[in-house]
Amino acid sequence: MTSAAPALDPGTPPVRAPHVGLVILALAVGGFAIGTTEFASMSMLPLFAQGLGIDAPTAGHAISAYALGVVVGAPIITVLGARMPRRRLLLLLMAMFTVFNGLTGLSPSYHWMLVFRFLAGLPHGAYFGVAALVASSLVPPNRRTRAVGQMFLGLTVATIVGVPLATWLGQLVGWRWSFALVALLGVATMTAVLAFAPDTPANPNASPLRELGALKRSQVWITLGIGAIGFGGMFAVYTYLADILLSVTHMPLSTVPWVMGIFGVGMTLGNMVIPVFADKALMRTAGALLLWALIVLAIFPFTAGNVWTLGVAVFFIGVSGALGTVLQTRLMDVAGDAQALAAALNHSAFNTANALGPFLGGLAIANGYGWTSPGWVGSGLALGGLLLWGVSVAVERNATAAQAGGPCNANC
Repeated sequence: MTSAAPALDPGTPPVRAPHVGLVILALAVGGFAIGTTEFASMSMLPLFAQGLGIDAPTAGHAISAYALGVVVGAPIITVLGARMPRRRLLLLLMAMFTVFNGLTGLSPSYHWMLVFRFLAGLPHGAYFGVAALVASSLVPPNRRTRAVGQMFLGLTVATIVGVPLATWLGQLVGWRWSFALVALLGVATMTAVLAFAPDTPANPNASPLRELGALKRSQVWITLGIGAIGFGGMFAVYTYLADILLSVTHMPLSTVPWVMGIFGVGMTLGNMVIPVFADKALMRTAGALLLWALIVLAIFPFTAGNVWTLGVAVFFIGVSGALGTVLQTRLMDVAGDAQALAAALNHSAFNTANALGPFLGGLAIANGYGWTSPGWVGSGLALGGLLLWGVSVAVERNATAAQAGGPCNANC
């Protein structure tokens, strides 16, 4: 069955594909590969440290190197690839991802590993940005967020399946083989994209300067700010969850993967359900998710004493991860004809959140507020995101009112 939708870029004909579901599945496999390497690297830090003869804090710099690669690579690669057909760009990005993850597994030293982790992060944001545009172009406008959410399911399912599998493989035969697994997933993604993604020509009006035009739009910056701040709370808790389980809940180490899996289930279900509401009222859904995160993160410290109540709280925090999908669509709405750069910058914003949340949560712990204090920090960050959301809504309403009798659109 063929689905078609008006293209997001002006002048681009509707994209048609004989198997829309297979296209989105192919894109989701790439998300699964990226999610596996990003999150499994956190769980394998002790293995890196032991294998390379360094301490755990030093090994943690590999995580920062990857995040820096995402932040740097998303805008640069997207702008440089503005004139490239999307399928070809997806294949190039996944080829980079495959090669550099494979080289990570062959790293002869800690410093080479830092270099390869940085390079492996470069295609991350651009891949998700372009994949979101491809997925949303295959369906009617009222199903865009659901299509993007289905593509992101690869990333969320990775937290349930890919991360435990890579961690188990690393413990069984060595951490280097975990990156070999990720490289194989990259090859599988390229094969699927080549087989199923539509080979549409590049937009003749596309150019690096047009993509950079997204940076002139205030709503793009406000939306990125919502993600960079509002999403930080989730990462603040996720980063210290293992320590909270061991030090506050007093559970054995063997329970950590299970609770991490509960988080992944919440994120996956959130990305399956929340986009249905977002397609009807995008900004209202974003505001509701931020309010949800504010509340559940504030409650989290009170649940940490019991593994069952903590598990429920972790599940609800995972649900708030659907904010990433909602903001991805919002950026496509406010970017005008600079779609690709805005979509890719979404992942730069979330990697900023991935740095900001753990940093502030760590400061709270270091200053004696306890292992559960990242919950309070996270709630404050969600409040900051909610305030920026209010600014975005107000700016849009004022702009609409300034138009002569123009009605406020459905996203106000």
